[in-house]
Amino acid sequence: MTHLRTMMVEELVRRNYSDATRECYVRAVKEFAQFFNCSPDKLGLEHIRIFQAHLFTDRKLSPNTVNQHLAALRFFFVKTLHRPWNTAETPYPKRVKSLPSVLSPDEVTLLIDSAITPFHRMELMTLYATGVRRAELARLRVNDIDSKRMVVRVRGKGLKDREVMLSPVLLAALREHWRRHRPKEWLFPGGSRHHLNHPITPKAVYHACRCAARRAGLEKKVHPHVLRHAFATHLLDADTDLRTIQMLLGHSSLEQTARYLHVSKRHLSAAVSPLDALTLSSKRRDPETPARI
Repeated sequence: MTHLRTMMVEELVRRNYSDATRECYVRAVKEFAQFFNCSPDKLGLEHIRIFQAHLFTDRKLSPNTVNQHLAALRFFFVKTLHRPWNTAETPYPKRVKSLPSVLSPDEVTLLIDSAITPFHRMELMTLYATGVRRAELARLRVNDIDSKRMVVRVRGKGLKDREVMLSPVLLAALREHWRRHRPKEWLFPGGSRHHLNHPITPKAVYHACRCAARRAGLEKKVHPHVLRHAFATHLLDADTDLRTIQMLLGHSSLEQTARYLHVSKRHLSAAVSPLDALTLSSKRRDPETPARI
């Protein structure tokens, strides 16, 4: 597997896949090989169909997660091994389009205030203030903070860099963060004392968020992407236009951003339920009394 892993990673790097995607794809192929206890280059489409059924029936994974595994296997067989792939024999399951989970402003406040350390608090504040993904947060550099123009440069997926607004409140907190840790290159350095010359990992960002959520006692399932959802929804509630939110999030399609219309408090409250237009009697009808015809 070592040689195959190297070949696959090289192909992923050549195509500029993100670190998170590379890790996910390699892990999926490893799980596929371990399931059959066999080198993956000796397996074929029939094994993929069996593995796909296993992911659904035994591991109870969602259709979206199964799709991710299939995408990894397709990349491995087509791009790494240069073998044909028959989509008809290995169909992708229908994707589930669920609404994003959104925290209220009060819940965001409680989450940030429940951070274990000032470093974790800074991570959560930056996530909410900029709407960045956790991998993007981990890659933020000190010189990405432009206080003169009041923007933050975000190194997005692939070559999709973008700029988001720099909140004055966030800037003040970042300056205190810099005085405390003196980061040289990475805004959030790795290591237990945050002094190493490499950044924190996206997994560390997830850990900071989950620990704060547990301390806050929030019943919702909270992870870093929930703060991204809150960023977009709260901007929409504040009358920010959808196109601007799309640019801030780095979405390639407006359709991706439009789903926040379904959870925006302002847009939902703008519609009046037809029940409110009815004049209902305050008296309760006896079920044995027939209604007048």
